[in-house]
Amino acid sequence: VQLQASGGGLVQAGGSLRLSCAASGRTFSEYVMGWFRQAPGKEREFVGAISWSGGSTYYADSVKGRSTISRDNAKNTVYLQMNSLKPEDTAVYYCAAGRQNFGFALFSYRYDYWGQGTLVTVSS
Repeated sequence: VQLQASGGGLVQAGGSLRLSCAASGRTFSEYVMGWFRQAPGKEREFVGAISWSGGSTYYADSVKGRSTISRDNAKNTVYLQMNSLKPEDTAVYYCAAGRQNFGFALFSYRYDYWGQGTLVTVSS
């Protein structure tokens, strides 16, 4: 599976962005899809994840209530809609795919494939 993240950019605080992650391959619907981010000088952290069917989602407390993950298995694409953006949301955002149990969705080591990242910069 190859993943291509897009949609990052510069946005003012309070604004919104929708990130996309397009996947290659026929088995996209079999994968848990996760979003992670890494800010300058910090470790990569979990943002959220969605189950293979899209029926379950899970978010980090830092983005809960401001972000929504969705997927379109017909288009092999997962989305991260982020609203009410804050300067502390500035980071490179990565999408990832894994066949793990959804209960392990927040653990980066459980994912098998990673996209190249897309930069989100939130100005104050």
